[in-house]
Amino acid sequence: MRMLWDSLPVLAQDIGLLIVLLLPALLTGLLVLRGYAPWPLLRGFLSRFRTSAALFVLLIAISVGMGVGLLAQERGLRHGTAQAADKFDLIVAAPGSELTALFASVFLQPSDMALISGATYAEIETHEHVAIAAPLAFGDSYGTAPVVGTTAEFLRHLSDDRIEGSLWQDHDEAVIGALVPLQIGAQFTPAHGVGDAADAEAHGDEHGHGDGITVTGRMAPTGTPWDRAILIPVEYVWEIHGLANGHAPDRDTQIGPPFDPEYFPGTPAVVIRSDELWANYALRSEFTRDGETMAFFPGAVLSGLYRVMGDVRQAMSLMALVTQVLVAASVLLGLFILTRLFRRQIALLRALGAPRRFVFATVWAFSAALLLSGAVLGLGVGWGAAELLSRVVTARTDIAISAPLGWGELHFLAGFVSVTMLLSLLPAAMVLRQPVVDGLRS
Repeated sequence: MRMLWDSLPVLAQDIGLLIVLLLPALLTGLLVLRGYAPWPLLRGFLSRFRTSAALFVLLIAISVGMGVGLLAQERGLRHGTAQAADKFDLIVAAPGSELTALFASVFLQPSDMALISGATYAEIETHEHVAIAAPLAFGDSYGTAPVVGTTAEFLRHLSDDRIEGSLWQDHDEAVIGALVPLQIGAQFTPAHGVGDAADAEAHGDEHGHGDGITVTGRMAPTGTPWDRAILIPVEYVWEIHGLANGHAPDRDTQIGPPFDPEYFPGTPAVVIRSDELWANYALRSEFTRDGETMAFFPGAVLSGLYRVMGDVRQAMSLMALVTQVLVAASVLLGLFILTRLFRRQIALLRALGAPRRFVFATVWAFSAALLLSGAVLGLGVGWGAAELLSRVVTARTDIAISAPLGWGELHFLAGFVSVTMLLSLLPAAMVLRQPVVDGLRS
């Protein structure tokens, strides 16, 4: 059976699991309502106690919506971070923390990193399987936008060659990300560092450096933190810090590779792209050297991070399960309270000779209607919560997060419906145990 299940397409598995989770609720409904149609009476109850019923539905919707929204947001966060690292096939950095190097190179988080020497970079750049070897130079900013030095080849790769305006033609020119609040043709002076001090420098403090950079182009949106970055030739980053610009004096106006190892000041990270997938693994092995360099796949580091997040998610799932058990218990208690609202009407039905199973079916149908309404409304609340959280996370991280509802949320909802449908049998049964006379006197 397990082999048969594993052989099914993913879509078939998702649909099958949804059916299995809904099956208890469907079977319960068929067995309870078999032979009876309490719909007119049900409409009367819902109309008579519409305020209480509406509040009950709203509470269920909020509870379900919170669970659905968090599940969708967690999946959206994984997808968004994976998309942000998609253009970074292989990164080579000085030995240290791969996670630190990942956050600095891919997500542009300020970090202190050791530098790769010119000789090592030249070995990477001239390797036969390397198509792009882009040095990255961090540490400067303009306002809240990080200024990153790199090469034109990497810029084309990062933007899929979708650039409004033109690439830089001189050292003091820049291409900006889609969300940088500058216009093509504008000039700015970068500041050293990131944060409050850098902001002051950018507004004319004596620490601002450089003679001014002209914006020549703007990248199309990438959905990554690079949308808020300013990209300039790596040579200019070195020059404004008083270093050699990577080229011999007789070629000091050159932009981009090849670089001269003797005049290469060093770079914290090199982004490598190979034309062959298998070559990336060979390059990672070759440039992982004790005490000299480390090479890693950003996707692999993110996978490790996801495993940690998975452990946290399991703990969160356990907490969510406990929460849902408490919610189910609250639903059960609420149903007991609601059934007491129409205790007199139920007693009158029984006094008129209505079959006990018809009364049982009517009470259960009333509970089921509230639960289904709350669950469906909760799906909408969860979608809205996921969209709101996505916008907040995107604004804070500059990573495009999209969290549409998926099969996981539908499975969660189906499990909740089935459990609460079964629990709603208890208040329906308790109604039949109440004395008819006491009900008529209530």
